[in-house]
Amino acid sequence: MRRRRAAGTASETRGSTMHGTGATSSSKRSRVLLVTHHYPPEHGAPQRRWDTLTPRLMDAGVDVAVLAPPPHYPSGRLQDAAADHRPGSVSLGRHGERVVRTRFRPHAADLLSRTVDQAVAAASAVVLGLRHFRQRAERPDVVVGTVPGIPSMFAAWLLARLLHARLVIEMRDAWPDLIEPSGVLDARRSATSRALAGARALVHRAVTRLQARADAVVTTTETFAQVLLERGVRRVAVVRNGTSFQPLTTDDAAGLSDDGGAPPARPLRVVYAGTVGRAQDLQSVVRAAAQVTRRGLRLDVRIVGAGARVPFLEDLVAELDAPVTFVGSVPHDEIRRYYAWADTVVVSLRAWKPLEWTVPSKLYEVMASGAYATACVAGEAAALVQRSGAGSVVPPGDVDALTGLWSGWAASGDVPVADPRAAEWVAQNADDDTLAARYLDLLHELTGPDAR
Repeated sequence: MRRRRAAGTASETRGSTMHGTGATSSSKRSRVLLVTHHYPPEHGAPQRRWDTLTPRLMDAGVDVAVLAPPPHYPSGRLQDAAADHRPGSVSLGRHGERVVRTRFRPHAADLLSRTVDQAVAAASAVVLGLRHFRQRAERPDVVVGTVPGIPSMFAAWLLARLLHARLVIEMRDAWPDLIEPSGVLDARRSATSRALAGARALVHRAVTRLQARADAVVTTTETFAQVLLERGVRRVAVVRNGTSFQPLTTDDAAGLSDDGGAPPARPLRVVYAGTVGRAQDLQSVVRAAAQVTRRGLRLDVRIVGAGARVPFLEDLVAELDAPVTFVGSVPHDEIRRYYAWADTVVVSLRAWKPLEWTVPSKLYEVMASGAYATACVAGEAAALVQRSGAGSVVPPGDVDALTGLWSGWAASGDVPVADPRAAEWVAQNADDDTLAARYLDLLHELTGPDAR
C-alpha cells in the first residue's frame, strides 16, 4: 500500500525561484555558519553542493561563513600548503564567503583513522567558532552541520546552543542507519569490535536524538525524509543534490579510442566514475565482467576514480582475469570524455536497506549527460531510473543479472539509448537555482518574523 506523503516534507514542485523568495525587503542580511568536513578547493559531491549553494544564498541576502579543515580529501594529507589553507587561518572563499580553517589529523583509509580526523576537526570547529563568531556583529542566525562526517553535526549543535542560533542538520546519506549494514563496527570480528558495536548503538541513538532536536533536518531524498518524519523529526526539507552536467556531444570522446564501430564489432564499453568504496559494490561489476568474457564476448570496463577499495578490486581483477582497467582520478571535466566513450555508465550501490533511501548524486550527472545508465540500485534511485527511462535497473549485488544484461548487449550490438525525459527531469528537479531557492525558503522559515 502506498504511504501517504507526510505534511512535513518540503515539496519538490513548489516552483519557487531565487528572485521570488531570495531578495528581502529589509536591508538586514541574515547569517549562516556552515560546519563541514569537506569544502573546496577539494572536489566531491559535498564540496560541489555548497560551492553552488553559497553564491546563490549570498546573492539572495544571506552571508555565509564556513568552518572546515584544510583540503585533505581523499588522500588524508594536506593538498595545498597555501597560507589561507592552514589551520586557524581566516580567508575569503571564491564567492566572498568567510572561511575559517580548523585543525585536522592526517589519516589513512581505515575507519578509525578517518573518524579521529573528523573528531579533531569538529572539536577545533567549536573552539574557532566561539572565537570568531561570538560577537553580536558576527553571530549566525543559523548553524548548518553537514554529514558526512558525523562529528560535524555535534559540533554544529553545540555552536548553535552557545551562539543562540537555529540548528539545521544536513543528512546527505542515511546516517546513522548505515553504520550497521556497512559492517565497519562488526561485533563478530574481535573483542575490540564488540566494544565498538556498543559504541555504534550509542552513536545511533545520539544521532537520532540530535536529528529530532534540530530546528530542521535537510535530506536529499523524499524517502529518507519520510523515515525521519516517522521517527519524530519536527521539520524535514528535501533539497536534492544538483548537477551542472550538460548533454554530451560527439566531440567529448575525442582522444580515448578510435571509433571501432559498435558492438559486437568492438568490445562493449562500460564506465564507472566516482568513489571506489565499500558502498559502491564494484566487486559485483568486476565479477560480472569476468563472466561476460567467459561467455566468449568482448567487454572493456574502465573504473575512473579513487578510494579505499581499489587495492582489493585490483587483486580481484587479477584473480578473475577480468577486462577491467583502473584509470584513477581525473579532472571532473574529463569525465565527459569517458561518458561519451562508453556504451553504458554504471551507477552502483550495495544491497543495504538504508541505501534504498538515497539517490547517488552521480545518477543525476549520468541522467543529465544523456548517457545510458546501468543502475545497480534499489528503492528511490531504481524508481527514478525506471520512471525517467534513464537506463536499465539491476538488483544490487546480482552478478548473474548484470552478466546477462551486458552479455545481451555485447552479443547483439543493440545498446539502448537513454530517454530524453531523464535529462528533462534533472533540469526540472536538480537545477542549482531551484535547489538554492528551496534552501532559502527553509532559512526564511527558521529566521523570519513568523518563526517560533
